[in-house]
Amino acid sequence: MEHNYQNSKFRELLDKLQQESWQLELLISGFAIFGLFSAIEPIGIKYDIAENEQDLVSTILWYAALVSSWILVSNLLIHVILRGLWIGALGLRYISGDIDYDELNYSEKFTNFLQKRIGSFDKYIANLENYCSVLFAVSFLFIFYFLACLLCIIAILLTVFIFLDTGLQDTWGFILLMIGILLILFICFGALLTFIDFISQGFLKRKKWTSKFYFPIYKIFSFITLSFLYRPLVYNFLDNKFGKKLSWILIPIYVGIIFLTTFSNHKSNYLNKENRSSKYYSNANNYDDQILHENDFIKTATIPSKVITDNYLKVFLVHNENLEDRLYELNKGLKPKEDRRGFRSSAVSFGSFLQKRDSLTKEYYQTLNSTYKIYIDKNKHQTDFIATTNKYKRLGFETFLDIDTLSYGKHFLEITKKRIRKKDTLNPIIVTIPFWKFKK
Repeated sequence: MEHNYQNSKFRELLDKLQQESWQLELLISGFAIFGLFSAIEPIGIKYDIAENEQDLVSTILWYAALVSSWILVSNLLIHVILRGLWIGALGLRYISGDIDYDELNYSEKFTNFLQKRIGSFDKYIANLENYCSVLFAVSFLFIFYFLACLLCIIAILLTVFIFLDTGLQDTWGFILLMIGILLILFICFGALLTFIDFISQGFLKRKKWTSKFYFPIYKIFSFITLSFLYRPLVYNFLDNKFGKKLSWILIPIYVGIIFLTTFSNHKSNYLNKENRSSKYYSNANNYDDQILHENDFIKTATIPSKVITDNYLKVFLVHNENLEDRLYELNKGLKPKEDRRGFRSSAVSFGSFLQKRDSLTKEYYQTLNSTYKIYIDKNKHQTDFIATTNKYKRLGFETFLDIDTLSYGKHFLEITKKRIRKKDTLNPIIVTIPFWKFKK
């Protein structure tokens, strides 16, 4: 049945529903908190995996899901606590009624102070009700605010990829470059004005001359940030003093919470469990037998174990887009005209590209082996990398080194990567992994 929002009966229905909405709020909050606590850990793992693999699209998507989940679960937890306090206050009011200041028999000074600061117990219950009702709506509103900021960043990244990352050196490439720079400047300037208007709770909309200037920017960013989907919620939240007051309280609280998450307890001035493997530290994520979970991330390379009892050593080198980009820089012939990495539809045919790719496979591996070199105790070892996946299906390259003549005891494996800077060829060490060789 279609309801006319101006109909008196429909308004009576809304009034009745909003009075009884606390039951739905608690029900939804309980299910949402349970579901979110179950989902946050796997979402966090997916985000860490995407970040470790330097997959920009997946990183942004999982980051948005993770932050949105934390915002929602934090607000809903506060909502459940306040709503529980509200129910407790109602129960106490049923037994004790209002606050009887005369019964307390305090001095006149304290009685006047408490009557002024606390007032009626019903006022306290009404304030709790207001905070609970508004906080439930704000839980979703803050997610929209976060997504609006993220969408502005995505708009800048898309502009960079479309206009600034074309690689064209002709006139058309220069025109695209100028268009891209102007678009980025506009997005940054528009985002700044939108943020100022948000912080000032609509200052740019109040003045006649600023409203004329800001209106077209407001229209454009309404589309970029998708604010047209939640705009009624925003203005209904800000059209009263209570909503404005709460927004001023919540923003510093969120900033403070974010700042508190940056703290950690350091137990040593010289040691840190997050250190990368080196001559003085062995990170568990560089040894296959110590990688027990999917979220134990390999940054660069791994070997089977800290203790090697065989006469050979397997080395696994992680693949990512940066590795492939490095090969393209060193061998221009490997770079395809159209970069097909990232999300692609399987319905799109690119058979001709596959044929060309297969013809360049040998050259690809030759470039790989000449770019990444392996040393044990500063002695170079011949590599013959082939593509493979580890036990968690992580794509990479593996090679096997002959260590039959290696003495027993402690050794250091180092991997270098060729770089060309200002016509100078450099071979910096990208990872150092200590290991020990002993008899079986």
